[in-house]
Amino acid sequence: MEGELFANIWQTDRIARISPQTGKVVGWIDLTGLLSSIYRRQDGAVLNGIAYDATHKRLFVTGKLWPKIFEIQLVPKPHHG
Repeated sequence: MEGELFANIWQTDRIARISPQTGKVVGWIDLTGLLSSIYRRQDGAVLNGIAYDATHKRLFVTGKLWPKIFEIQLVPKPHHG
């Protein structure tokens, strides 16, 4: 996570994790279900804020018209197979 660039994908609940060396997407952060659907009734209530606190290694996300900021932790997606 550290050293990567993060980019929210407009009007989705996904954030791309990008390698600054190659410019390629190296992973995804899926935030589906983070914000209650009651707040999604307004047009424009979309994910669009990402902040990283390097001192305490904390990741925060928010969005337009969201009522709060969320601190999130990344966990690997389990592999099936």
